[in-house]
Amino acid sequence: MGFTAADVKNLREMTGVGMMDCKKALAESDGDMDKAVEWLREKGLAAAQKKAGRIAAEGMAYAWVCPDCGVGAIVEVNAESDFVAKNDLFVDFVHNVAQVVAKDDPADLDALFACKYPGSDKTVLEEQNDKVLVIGENIKVR
Repeated sequence: MGFTAADVKNLREMTGVGMMDCKKALAESDGDMDKAVEWLREKGLAAAQKKAGRIAAEGMAYAWVCPDCGVGAIVEVNAESDFVAKNDLFVDFVHNVAQVVAKDDPADLDALFACKYPGSDKTVLEEQNDKVLVIGENIKVR
């Protein structure tokens, strides 16, 4: 089964991944959109593991106080470059991680990574791995 340029565009809009990666995913999955998304997700995990050894020293600290319960949290999330640290995807990720910390009160990083990411069925760790794939740099929550 083949695929069209429109399929590549749709996959890119769904995932935020680059065009060439979308094209390769569709080729590997014989044009099946669901299989292509899964292929990209698996590739993202591999890419995240590969990039995990890189130094992530640029980033931001963010404080958030829950307006309902008054509980606050401060998180630090780092990436490899200051350009990514200013990227809207990265900043939104940091804000959402702070909300998870304030609302769920995880005991440590492992517990945080197992928490549900806001507005998604994914965990914080799965969302972090997706951001690594889309942004292309290692991301560390501290």
